[in-house]
Amino acid sequence: MSKVEEFEELRPLLFSIAYRILGSVGEAEDAVQETWLRFDTSATRPVSAKGFLSATVTRIAIDVLRSARVRREKYVGPWLPEPLLSDPYEDPARAAELADSVSMAALLLLERLSPLERSVFVLREVFAFGFDEIATAVGRSEAACRQLLVRARRHMQAGRPRFEADRQERQELATRFFEALSQGDMGGLQSLLSADIQLVGDGGGKAPQLAKTVVGAENVARLLASVFPLMARIHVTFEQHEINGQPGAVFRDRDSKVLHALALDVLDGQIRTIRSVINPDKLGHLGPVADAWAIDEEVKWNRRRTQCRGRRL
Repeated sequence: MSKVEEFEELRPLLFSIAYRILGSVGEAEDAVQETWLRFDTSATRPVSAKGFLSATVTRIAIDVLRSARVRREKYVGPWLPEPLLSDPYEDPARAAELADSVSMAALLLLERLSPLERSVFVLREVFAFGFDEIATAVGRSEAACRQLLVRARRHMQAGRPRFEADRQERQELATRFFEALSQGDMGGLQSLLSADIQLVGDGGGKAPQLAKTVVGAENVARLLASVFPLMARIHVTFEQHEINGQPGAVFRDRDSKVLHALALDVLDGQIRTIRSVINPDKLGHLGPVADAWAIDEEVKWNRRRTQCRGRRL
């Protein structure tokens, strides 16, 4: 098998490792590309292409994450991972487990870990690498990697996200949610939300975003029921998709450009968290990106017009 063939066979795994470490599609793709360059220019052929490539992409991702964490400390508003429509690494036997490990809730928990803890946790807990392989990848002894994993597990288990076990039930609930959303049905929306639901928006200061996280079923339902009908009037539409392995949707403007992505956390028959990514820097991999500021102005104009009509009546 040629180097190119070996690399392409392992590319899905490499991307999946890098994305879980970085939480960024663009940075993960760059890490994979840099891994290929190092593999292609290596003087000797490694005994194990998987071992060499996995270790290389992990080291690159660790370096990128260390600098990214500094940027994220200065981020405007809540930081959310870049939305991922599908994980290229397929393992039917572990599909549910892999989907949970790439959820936004899980990636946000991983943000609490150091780059080394995060990498060790991903390689061991998600992809079942041996400690000898992990030690090579992160440049630490096997004993040190075991300690890193113990600490990472402790942090992750303290806030480990739980999701609806039945995928069909989860999707059916999401379908009811988006039907109520499209109709501006506040009561229908509220009935699907947990009492302590949180609506979190990530605009990064580059798109209109919530002033703060919205908490509570009534508050979230009222906001959604008031905003989406106005968006629909200017031909904003949505398509249901799995976002990071969980139910969600991609919203588009009248020209089919991507406006934002919405991901739902579902548990015990209710939606517990809604996360909206509208930062244009995080949406380019989904297609051409809409001008969120212009759409926001149109929505505000429609709201004012509706209010004026109400006064005249």
